[in-house]
Amino acid sequence: MSDESGTILVNVWLAGRSYPIRIKPEEESAVRKAVKLADQRVNEMRTHYAGKDDQDFMAMTLLSLAADSAIESFNNPVMTEELNKLSGKIDRALKE
Repeated sequence: MSDESGTILVNVWLAGRSYPIRIKPEEESAVRKAVKLADQRVNEMRTHYAGKDDQDFMAMTLLSLAADSAIESFNNPVMTEELNKLSGKIDRALKE
């Protein structure tokens, strides 16, 4: 059911708990995929780090996904090309 802002309410399950969130209908597939990935990471954390609680696993998962995103942005081919151009300009300027 869509509201006046064009968003829909969906319930997603993460770490064994239901979370109601409002999203745009066209984002539902991507959001569900992201939740599935996060839930898999939480379960991996549970497997590797015994003795922690769900809040710890959620925090560790958030940090892991944020780090992945930051690293991925550095591996962006467009950014790499621009950094290489800038590096070349700096090298030429230093040689002059």
